[in-house]
Amino acid sequence: MQNLLRISLFLFFGLSLVQAQRDIGQVSISADIKTVSVRVSANVPELNNLAVQAFSAHGRYRVVASGFSYDIRFAQVSGNQVRVDISRSSGDVVHSETVAGNGPRDALLRAADVAVERTNGVGLKGFFAAKLAFIGERTGKKEIYVSDLFFGDVKQITRDNAQALTPRWSPDGTKLIYTSYFRSGFPDIFQIDLNTYQRTTFVSFKGTNSGARFSPDGRQTTMVLSGEGNAEIYVGNAQGRQIRRLTRTDAVEASPCFSPDGSRIVFTSDAAGGPQLYVMSVAGGSMRRVPTNISGYCSEPDWNRVDANKIAFTMRIGSGYQIALYDFSKGGAAKQVSHAAFDGIEPCWLADGRHLVYTARDRRTSRICILDTETGKSTPISPANFGPTLQASAWWR
Repeated sequence: MQNLLRISLFLFFGLSLVQAQRDIGQVSISADIKTVSVRVSANVPELNNLAVQAFSAHGRYRVVASGFSYDIRFAQVSGNQVRVDISRSSGDVVHSETVAGNGPRDALLRAADVAVERTNGVGLKGFFAAKLAFIGERTGKKEIYVSDLFFGDVKQITRDNAQALTPRWSPDGTKLIYTSYFRSGFPDIFQIDLNTYQRTTFVSFKGTNSGARFSPDGRQTTMVLSGEGNAEIYVGNAQGRQIRRLTRTDAVEASPCFSPDGSRIVFTSDAAGGPQLYVMSVAGGSMRRVPTNISGYCSEPDWNRVDANKIAFTMRIGSGYQIALYDFSKGGAAKQVSHAAFDGIEPCWLADGRHLVYTARDRRTSRICILDTETGKSTPISPANFGPTLQASAWWR
């Protein structure tokens, strides 16, 4: 129990922090990296700014005023509809479509995803219309918020006046599952219905209850429980019942995540003497170490739902932390994909399987950012004036 609390506090609060730079989370890429040049515009100033912000955060694109390959124009045609018109520099029309959303921002971001799919040239899916759940500290307490990917339509979900951790979406986007010290002062797992905002206790056993996540099909959940004396990985149904234990070690396990098909789980364990990644079957059996061969500290894995060969995770490098990627299809050592003067932690994949959201952190604050795992480009998306933000998870259709 004490070991679990130590590792949890270390993961969330004890990160080695580096000297602040001008704009935490911002990492540019070389101009000679292959990109698609686009001119982006919209007929409403707010939507114009949002469209430019979105494409500027995408590692495949370079937003320019002239010399573009594609001209992407957006027009709001009603309260919840945006038309996108795409043409080449020659003037040839590529595509035109009217897209509906839950409001003008949502419609614009959905239309921008259409533009991505029509112009990227390498088969990428759009990710702009994702929704975020994250921890914000603007009230002085760690509470849960939701927003669109670029921090519009922000809503505070919890007002517990207690520390909340690791919000995760249900696959249909209607619920969040998270850990909180609400009422009892001990970590329990709660669930919130985003349609009614009703909170229910999901799991509350003796000891520590944390790290809950849904399987991709929504039928199962995985979590970390210490009620039997040690922090172990468990699996239950979508209601937090029929719970059964998977791991049986003397080590501390944490951060479980399902594979895209729901048949396996990747998690962190210090069975080898320090935090490393392991995989095992949901049906049980032996756990197998992921041969990252990159750091003595590997944690917080997130399994890519687009490409089941890839797992993103946090690694320690020197006195700080960065994001790394392990590819089962290539083998060998994992690859460091973030390179910055600040800490990079808590990765979560976006819908194209190339970009992810993560937390950038320095001595003074933390911000949610988008990272392109191919180029290392990093763009902060949470406003600096919002206050510290961390532990973002993304949901998309």
